[in-house]
Amino acid sequence: MSAADLSLRHLAALVAIHEEGSYRRAADRLGYSQAAVTSQVAALEKAVGAKVFDRPGGPRPVTLTAAGQEVLDVAREVLAAADVLDLRLASLRDGRWGRLAIGTFQSVSAQLLPGILRTVRRESPQVQVNVLESDDNDVLTGALRAARLDVSFLVGPVDETGLVVREVVRDPFVAMVPADDPAGEVLPVDDLATRPLVGHDHCVCHELAEQGLAAAGIRPSFAFRSNDNAAVQAMVRAGIGTAVMPALSVNTDDPGVRVVRLEPALPSRSILLAHAARRPAPTAVAFVARALEQAAALNLERFG
Repeated sequence: MSAADLSLRHLAALVAIHEEGSYRRAADRLGYSQAAVTSQVAALEKAVGAKVFDRPGGPRPVTLTAAGQEVLDVAREVLAAADVLDLRLASLRDGRWGRLAIGTFQSVSAQLLPGILRTVRRESPQVQVNVLESDDNDVLTGALRAARLDVSFLVGPVDETGLVVREVVRDPFVAMVPADDPAGEVLPVDDLATRPLVGHDHCVCHELAEQGLAAAGIRPSFAFRSNDNAAVQAMVRAGIGTAVMPALSVNTDDPGVRVVRLEPALPSRSILLAHAARRPAPTAVAFVARALEQAAALNLERFG
């Protein structure tokens, strides 16, 4: 045998005997029988090839030999490292430690994700966060399947085997008009047939908006298209046209535009969160819970 054959139980027995001064008190502390502690010390001494305790007998405490002192120094380091490992594993299990790779898209990145990550940083500062942003659901679901992402926001509907998918929030479509537009708080959908529109180009949100307009019998005429939400908003601010966008895509702090409800309402966009169905990362499970709490505070119903 050699020192490599030692277990944590051997080292814990040595530390306990040294600190308690007797085999009996060490056994009580560790929850073993005295015979078990004696056996552990015997195995330790066999492994290191030397006595680790002098046992004077009587009421006097046992003392470490020179070899025992060397083992004690290492034992304390190893046991401390084991304690740290226990803490890290416990933190990993409840999502307070580890990696969190998040998939997201523009409007979630701007309106929803910052508040969630603020909570993550405050409650779980040891979690290492990485973010992948894409307006393409296929890119995000592919990264989830390849385990490059632990969790991802998606635009519904999504039917992907191997993923657990939950709806986070329903995001209603609204009309964004220049601040001086004569429209009131509600814009009839039929009016969109006579207005030049500013909108997205070849993305999930664009497809959902076009489907909603088509269902309402509207054939829109677009004056400008961009997949950059800020560019779309800038064009509306400049009076180029009216935008039909999900509410989360609009910066409502912009004094140059107004958000008005559509009547009748178009079908809302469904924002989802997905993670692996098999052995999801604990950080992902914790993130979903935080996201649901954050989304509940958005108050998007006022646009519906």
